Amino acid sequence: MSARTDTFDLAPLHLRAGEARHLELEVQLDDFELSNERYVVHPAPVPVKLDVSRMTGGGVALRLQLRAQLNGPCMRCLEPASPAFDVDVREIDQPGEGPELDSPYVEGDVIDLNAWTRDSLSLALPAQILCRRACLGLCPECGIDLNAEPDHAHEKQPDARWAALGELKFDE
Repeated sequence: MSARTDTFDLAPLHLRAGEARHLELEVQLDDFELSNERYVVHPAPVPVKLDVSRMTGGGVALRLQLRAQLNGPCMRCLEPASPAFDVDVREIDQPGEGPELDSPYVEGDVIDLNAWTRDSLSLALPAQILCRRACLGLCPECGIDLNAEPDHAHEKQPDARWAALGELKFDE
């Protein structure tokens, strides 16, 4: 059974340099709001795998793996969308070795697992949440779902800038 947590304290693991642990945890994530639409994270809580390795000098190497699904409207056709995302990220925290080796998710021996999980999932999201990769969306003129009627089309209206040409009369 996985332990549910928002933070994880590494101190009780008593890891020495070169030692590692594999942990299975659960993190409760809030819903995402993208383009003024709400997307529910599933499953709730999200199961995560955390690998922790103690480095020489007191630092830690971390790996976070998860699979989560967002449920909400497709950004093109507004039908229900439920894409799944696989996340596999790593962090290093080596105190005193410069800002590039300081993880924003580690404070002392405590990992902010909720923030790291949420940020990692956010970075894995595409620009648009779609019901399927080839979603055609809605007709911009009448709003018909183009996935249901892919041959739907409207007669093109003449460009209004050329309307004066229609008034020309030619002598024959």
